[in-house]
Amino acid sequence: MRTALVAALFLAAASAQADVSLVGTLKEKALLSVNGAPPKTYPVGATLPDGSKLIAVSSGEAVIAEGSKRYTIRLGEFVTVSAGGGNTMVLTPDQLGHYSVQGEINGVPVRMLLDTGASYVSIPAAMAAKMGIDYRGKGRRGQSSTANGVTEVWLVKLDRVRIGGFEFANVEASVSEAPLPVILLGNSVLKRLDMKTESGTLTLSKRF
Repeated sequence: MRTALVAALFLAAASAQADVSLVGTLKEKALLSVNGAPPKTYPVGATLPDGSKLIAVSSGEAVIAEGSKRYTIRLGEFVTVSAGGGNTMVLTPDQLGHYSVQGEINGVPVRMLLDTGASYVSIPAAMAAKMGIDYRGKGRRGQSSTANGVTEVWLVKLDRVRIGGFEFANVEASVSEAPLPVILLGNSVLKRLDMKTESGTLTLSKRF
């Protein structure tokens, strides 16, 4: 009886979280590895061995759902899907050594470059307009120091920022009308995460 109970508790703990990595994508299908197992092709709507579900696939990306949580995985990345509320996200650097992540700002899918030198989430004005952010009407003027000197920005509050399984509300951001190529994920989000670099990967875990 005791042995059966211990085994049941072990299985419950094992199923509470799983590492899911994206190996490849096809039309409406994703090649996924769960907990280091050999990659297997799953169609959209399929339930993975850990109990989570594949809900969307696009070129180089897959979205996994566990309850109300959503995890976006890109090729070369994996996330720890957790049914218990806590989770981590592991990123691999690009050829230049930079880390980027797929996420959402106010519900709009975006890709963001992690930048610990940026105070806020920094958004180019053209992208902010597509997100419906009225930065001139609702923002306030500010200044930002860049490699090219001091530039004028508009400081705003974002309703919601999501990266992987993490979601943050009322996030401070800056909108720049200078030509920026990417969105920078700055310390207004990163300060809420613990970051650990090991063996060439960056592990993110939620702090508060």
